[in-house]
Amino acid sequence: MSDPFENADRAGGRGQRASIGLCTAVIVVTALYFSGTVFAPLAFALLIIAIIWPVQKRLQMRLPKLVALAASMLLTVVILAAFVSLIAWGFGRVGRYIVADAARFQLLYGQMAEWLEGHSIAVAGLWAEHFNVGWLVRLFQQATIRLNSMLSFSLVMLIYVMLGLLEVDDAASKLRAAGAGEFGRVLLAGGVETAAKLRRYMVVRTLMSVMTGLLVWGFAILVGLPLAAEWGVIAFALNYVPFIGPFVATVFPTLFAIAQFESWQMAVLVFACLNLIQFLVGSYLEPRIAGTALSISPFLVLFAVFFWTFVWGIAGAFIGVPIVIAALTLCEQHPASRWFADLLGGPGGKAA
Repeated sequence: MSDPFENADRAGGRGQRASIGLCTAVIVVTALYFSGTVFAPLAFALLIIAIIWPVQKRLQMRLPKLVALAASMLLTVVILAAFVSLIAWGFGRVGRYIVADAARFQLLYGQMAEWLEGHSIAVAGLWAEHFNVGWLVRLFQQATIRLNSMLSFSLVMLIYVMLGLLEVDDAASKLRAAGAGEFGRVLLAGGVETAAKLRRYMVVRTLMSVMTGLLVWGFAILVGLPLAAEWGVIAFALNYVPFIGPFVATVFPTLFAIAQFESWQMAVLVFACLNLIQFLVGSYLEPRIAGTALSISPFLVLFAVFFWTFVWGIAGAFIGVPIVIAALTLCEQHPASRWFADLLGGPGGKAA
């Protein structure tokens, strides 16, 4: 017969460990929230290192290490600059189109405001109160601050990437050393597996983003929606953010369809077809191309996107899913935590 005092002590110990774990998690999240300027560039740098390391390793076989590093960094900067330039071109063209065709949008706004006020919904007072010259000045100041923050973020991230590429071999040697023990083995095996999965994830995500952008571009041309190429570029860029990005990429063209066709039926058709494209690519083709190796619970993906967006803003929305892939892959490497990876993995496959 079991001792009730022993059972109570055991239950109390479990409760104490759970409380300590919960407090630790709260402290870690709080620290990440307030130190995003340090850890967010580090997370992006680790992702870039995982992607670019095979190129760096092959170059090191033929060139001196520093020359290979310079070539890898140049390739990284060129790819990032091209991606950012493409996004800026797409959104910039949309912004200029709005300014050039402001009269039509003003007319549309007047019609909508009149219809809403006819149904006892006041809009003009709310618009005058919140959307005035002061609001525009504050918006411009915030945009300037965001631009400066983005430049600082990119500079810190590239420094992390450069130093990280120099130390990959040394770090692997230290983890292989006998003194590292089981922890070193798990961390090394998990790091190698994580890097491989992150490369596969980015390849699959890029292919699906390109396909989504081409389909959106073709559909916009087919229905006569203006800025077809720009909508394709925006859909391509936002597709890197699961759930939120594709939804935003369908809302913007729908609003333009309302102004262009002046018909809610056509706007509904545009919205439905764009969502159908996103669904077929993201929910049908992508899981079949990625396979079970990158299978993650959809609930966990959605939670990761919202959670890391709360912690690090837009940067967190992009990096949230790769962080989950890394965490689950590391959990897979040890029998004590493998159950956790299997629990949060997608249906019908291994985790991460």
